[in-house]
Amino acid sequence: MRGSNTLLGNDADDQDFVYMYDTNGILRSEIPIIGYRSHRMLMQDQTLYMSVSTHRMAAINHLGMIEHIYDLGSYIIHHDYQFDQDGNLILLATNEEKNSVEDCIIKVDVDTEEVSELLDLDDLFGSYKESTDHKEGSKWDWMHINTLQYLSDDSAILSSRETSSIIKINNLSTNPSIGYIIGNEDFWKDTDYTDYLYTKVGDFLTSGGQHTVTYMEDDSLESGQYYLYMFDNNFGYSKTRKDYDWTVNDGIQTSILEGTTSYYYQYLVDENEGTYTLVNSFEVPFSAYVSSAQNLGDHIVVDSGIAGLLSIYDTDGNLEQQFSIKKNDSFIYRIYYYDYKGYYFS
Repeated sequence: MRGSNTLLGNDADDQDFVYMYDTNGILRSEIPIIGYRSHRMLMQDQTLYMSVSTHRMAAINHLGMIEHIYDLGSYIIHHDYQFDQDGNLILLATNEEKNSVEDCIIKVDVDTEEVSELLDLDDLFGSYKESTDHKEGSKWDWMHINTLQYLSDDSAILSSRETSSIIKINNLSTNPSIGYIIGNEDFWKDTDYTDYLYTKVGDFLTSGGQHTVTYMEDDSLESGQYYLYMFDNNFGYSKTRKDYDWTVNDGIQTSILEGTTSYYYQYLVDENEGTYTLVNSFEVPFSAYVSSAQNLGDHIVVDSGIAGLLSIYDTDGNLEQQFSIKKNDSFIYRIYYYDYKGYYFS
């Protein structure tokens, strides 16, 4: 494979970088950033878009020159961003003027630099938010959205770490509404949202604290069916739901230090039937938080972030390569393989 495993978020107190390693584990490039971390590399028209601080996105041409800096104003970028159908940026954000965090989606027009808010999850999940615990003066992290997948029909698939749920939002930029929720039924019982829950088909443990939930189409599937794959941290914890006992979900890990097993998970989602089925899974090194999984067809790239391990598997879960990465602080946030075709390479 020509390209690089791109390390996003080796958090440190000194200068931060995006690191690019070849498939032999040799460091090939470092891109300095202002601070915090980059979350994903987006490319279009030989331009690379990446976050370079909590409030800024940068557009960089293929020669490495910064062509544009987008300032998000009162919004803090976190965890993820995507292009919409017009090539504009859709980002997960925190509105600094609110009393809660990591619960908004914004749009940045790449031509005009205009920043607009598309969704405040408080508008759709208000009664759930009010039921959660919140200490005055602390961050009210009641949803903690860690992944965004924007789809061509103006819907979005979100991963909520705090609720261990996958949430689909319809009509994101016009009239947002809840499409469905994939999560533990027991967690959502006695709320106003049980009617949105998809039905689990089969005997398996629904994901816990999952990261990098990724939408994947397949021509062999019927209309309304698709795959969602993820790094299933298999970790049950909710800072804002102290009333909920995660141990009722047999097999889920509840200790950062004593947890043993995370998973690569792939669901078949059927919107026609309102169901989800686990169609592929295998064990990966445990990481209670952060981490990523990327399905490349013949290979699956997994970052177990707290363990500091980059693992390459075949689709049956057989380990092909593994690299240990020195951590500056507590974790390696996310690792994606990019071929950089159309940017560095023709």
